[in-house]
Amino acid sequence: MDAIRFSDDALYLLDQTRLPAQEVWLRYTDFRQAAQAIRTMVVRGAPAIGITAAYAYCLAALSGEDLERAEAVLRASRPTAVNLFWALERMERAAARCGGDPAALIAEARAIHREDVEMNKAMGRLGAEVVPNRARILTHCNAGALATGGYGTALGVVRAAHSQGKVSMVYCDETRPLLQGARLTAYELVRDHIPATLITDSMAAALMAQGKIDLVVVGCDRMAANGDFANKIGTYSAAVNARYHGIPFYTALPSSTIDLSIPDGSGIPIEERAPEEVTHLAGTPTAPGGVEVSNPAFDVTPHTLLTGIITERGIVYPPFAEKLASLFSV
Repeated sequence: MDAIRFSDDALYLLDQTRLPAQEVWLRYTDFRQAAQAIRTMVVRGAPAIGITAAYAYCLAALSGEDLERAEAVLRASRPTAVNLFWALERMERAAARCGGDPAALIAEARAIHREDVEMNKAMGRLGAEVVPNRARILTHCNAGALATGGYGTALGVVRAAHSQGKVSMVYCDETRPLLQGARLTAYELVRDHIPATLITDSMAAALMAQGKIDLVVVGCDRMAANGDFANKIGTYSAAVNARYHGIPFYTALPSSTIDLSIPDGSGIPIEERAPEEVTHLAGTPTAPGGVEVSNPAFDVTPHTLLTGIITERGIVYPPFAEKLASLFSV
């Protein structure tokens, strides 16, 4: 399964706002349109945003646009996922080497895309080792093929473990307010014939108390140097509940999602999204007009609640700061 393609000098994105009802591919030849696709969550998930930005940078080169201006527009599309900035910095370095040659830039963007899939599969192989036999796994939001170049981070672990016959059930939090767990994670699991049960976000603690969850695995949009990490709003609650119930809690992420320039989670910028995402469902009001709304897209989970960090270079256990610096410092 994939959600991003580049062919004949055009970027194609699977419109994730229409899933699971419709599978619609949209074609982009203008970097501004691609930036809008990131803002409106046609494409979402930290690695997928980075890959999309890299290809959008190529669109700017193909059109003879000013690359610095294009980079600025793309950087402003969403603030939290560090892969966006990582990918654009890599494309900027490539442009300096090749003088902005579109063919060379496309080759670099394809390399970013290919390497992400390779990292995801490596994470899956390593992460499957921590999954017990007949595991019942809880995941939050969508960290699968749709959120990456393919295969997935948290769902990459699930996919690898399932291929080994280790997965009894995957419980998907619906993930309010945009229902990425219900619309996207359940969609991926059903398509791959992996046992899946959809639950509301508020059910997770009750399932843990009933002994129905053996492991929690989630994705990550940005990790600070000490292991604190931002992920979809509601992740922190899942981590607190897992700690209370003595359930292992892991996050899975590629090295491109680790931001060693930020000492801890307090420095991670958190995107605030439109209130209509909370007050409306499919255009229908679900709350009275005039009510105040808070709609942060992410929360920060402290590293103290993490059992381990699954990366393509290995599983990192505490003390996180020292080990992350050792593995990922350039």
